[in-house]
Amino acid sequence: MAKSLHGKEMGAVMKEIRLLFGIPDWVSKVTWSTLRDDMFAAFTGATIVLPQGIAFAAIAGLPPEYGFYTAMITPIIAALFGSSWHTVSGPTTAISALVFAALAGGHTPGSPEFIQAVILLTFLVGMFQLILGIAHLGALVDFVSHSVMTGFITGAALLIGLSQVRHALGLDLPRPEDLGEFAVKLWEIWPQADTDSFIIAFTSLAVGVLSKKFLPKWPNYLIALGAGTLVYYFLGWTELDVKTVGVIPSVVPSFAMPAFDLSDMRDLASPAFAVAVVGLLEAMSISRAIGLRSGQDIDANREFTGQGLSNVAGSFFNCYPGSASLTRSGINYEAGAKTPLSAVFAAIFLLCILLFVAQFFAFVPIPAMAGVIILVAWKLVDVREIKHLITTSKTETWIAAVTFFSSLLFDLEFAIYAGVLLSLALFLNKSSRPRISVGAPDTSTPNRRFSSVERLDLPECPQLVMARIDGPLYFGSVEFVRRKLRSIEYDQPEQRHMMLIVKGIGEIDLPGAELLIEEATRRHKRGGSFHLQTTTPRTINKLGRFHVMKALTKHHIHLSKGEAIAEIVPMLDEDICANCKTRIFHECSGRPNNALMKAVDKALEEDPASVIDAVANKASDDESTSDKPAS
Repeated sequence: MAKSLHGKEMGAVMKEIRLLFGIPDWVSKVTWSTLRDDMFAAFTGATIVLPQGIAFAAIAGLPPEYGFYTAMITPIIAALFGSSWHTVSGPTTAISALVFAALAGGHTPGSPEFIQAVILLTFLVGMFQLILGIAHLGALVDFVSHSVMTGFITGAALLIGLSQVRHALGLDLPRPEDLGEFAVKLWEIWPQADTDSFIIAFTSLAVGVLSKKFLPKWPNYLIALGAGTLVYYFLGWTELDVKTVGVIPSVVPSFAMPAFDLSDMRDLASPAFAVAVVGLLEAMSISRAIGLRSGQDIDANREFTGQGLSNVAGSFFNCYPGSASLTRSGINYEAGAKTPLSAVFAAIFLLCILLFVAQFFAFVPIPAMAGVIILVAWKLVDVREIKHLITTSKTETWIAAVTFFSSLLFDLEFAIYAGVLLSLALFLNKSSRPRISVGAPDTSTPNRRFSSVERLDLPECPQLVMARIDGPLYFGSVEFVRRKLRSIEYDQPEQRHMMLIVKGIGEIDLPGAELLIEEATRRHKRGGSFHLQTTTPRTINKLGRFHVMKALTKHHIHLSKGEAIAEIVPMLDEDICANCKTRIFHECSGRPNNALMKAVDKALEEDPASVIDAVANKASDDESTSDKPAS
C-alpha cells in the first residue's frame, strides 16, 4: 500500500512537471502557413522594439545594449515556456522605472556596480516568479485589484516624464522622486534652459504624436527619433553642446554568470519581489486581455513559470528584468501571429537589424530620446480607465489613489506593496463580513416565497427565527457572524428556535463549524433548538467532517425549508402557538388556536343549533368519503 501511494504521489508530481515544462499545446498547430504569418508579425514587432530598447534601458538607468539584450533573450524563453500564444515579453516601462527606483539610491546609474546589481536583481526576480509558478499560486493575481496597476503605472509615468525634463531642457535637475526639491530647483533654473535641446525634444514629441495619429500602423517611436536626429543635424550638430546616445559596444548577447553574493542577494530580495509581482501582474493582465480576443484560455501557473524562466535565463545573458509588453503583444496579435514562434523570430530579426543599424544610434541626441520617453510616459496614463474607476467604484478609486500617491511621496517599490496590501485588506474585509438576513414566508405570494423580513416588513413566527448567511463562514468571518447571531438573539429573545439557511455559503472551515455547534448549544440551553438547511453536497460533506452533523444530529440538518419547518413546528410551545395571530406556516393549521375556539364559543352562545348542524354535516361528509373504495 505504501509503495502504491508513493507511486501515485510520484505520478502526480510528474504530471505537474509535464504541465509546467512539457511540450506546449501550440506545437501541433505549426504549419508552413502559420510559420509565414509568424514571420511577418515578427518583422513588424522587431522594428517596433528598436527605439523601445534604447528608451526603456535609459529609464532603467542602463546603457542601450542592455535593452536590446532583454528584447532578444527574454521573449524567446517566455514564448517557449509560457501559456499565451501571442504575448511578447521584453523590456517594459513600468519594470524599467521600478528597477531604477530600486537601485539608484545605492548605486550610480550606468556604473559597473549598478549593472551588476541589476543582473543579480533579474535572477532573483525570475526565481521568485518561478517558485510562485511551481507552487501553483497563479490564482493569487486574481486577488490583486487591477486598480493597483492603474495607480502604479500612472505614478510611474509621471515620474518617468519628469525625469526626462532635465534632458529635454538641458538643465542639471535632481531626480523627481523628491517632488518638492525637484519643483523648487526647476523654478529656479528654468530660464537657463538650452534652446537647442528643447527644440530637439519638442520635435521628437510632436512628430511622435502626429505620426501615431495620421500613420497609426507606422513605427511612431522610430519616426520620432529620426525627426529629432534630423533637427539635431540641421541645427549644426558639430557645434551644439548636446549629448548623444554614443557608440553601442555590442548588440550580441553573451553568456556571463551573475555576480552571486549573499549580502547583495539579501539586500535585493525585497525590491526583487516587488518587481516580480509587477511583472506577473503585467504579464497576466496582457495575456488575458489578448486571450479574450483570440479565444485562448491562459494557464496562470504556466505563465508564471514562463516569466520566471525568462528572467532567470536572461540574467545569464546580461538582461535586466522583463515582462509582457502591451505594445508589442498587441501589434503581434494584430499583425496575424499564430503561435509563440513569432516572438522567437522577432528576436532573431532584431539581432539581424541591429548588426546593420546599431552604429547609427550613436548619433541619436539625448534630447530626442527624452522626447520619445516623455511620449511613452504620456501614453501610459489611461485617462479613460481613471474616469471609469472614479465614476463606478469608490473602493477601486481609493486603491488606485493610495498606490499613485505612494509612488510619488515614497517610492515605487513601497507603492506596489501599499496597493497590493490595501486591495487584499479590502477583499478580506469584504469576505469577513458575509450577508446575514432574517427572512420569513411571504403569505401574499402563491408559493409563500421566502423573503427578507426587513425589506418587505413581513410578520415573523414569535418562536422561530429564520436567517440566511451568504458568504464564507471561515476563521476570518467567525467573529462577525457571532456578533450578528448574538444581535438576533438579543433583539428577539422569545425566538428560541433558529433555522440557519446556509445555501449561499461559499466556504466553511473548522472555526466556522465550531461556531455552529456553539450556537446550537446556546439555544438548547435556552430551551430552544438550532437547525441548518443546506442543499450543497460540498457543505454537507464538510459539516460531517467537522462533526457538526454528529453534534446537531440528523434531525436538525435539513435539505429543504419545508422539511425543516415540518420538523421544527411540533417543537414549538403550544401555549404561545394558541395565542399567535401570524400563523405564517402551513403547519400552523394543526396547532392550538385560541382565537378559533373563542369564535366557536361565541357562535354557540348566539346560535348553537346552526353550529351543531354544521358539525354534524361535516362528520357525515367525512364518513361518506371514508366508505368510498380506494382508487
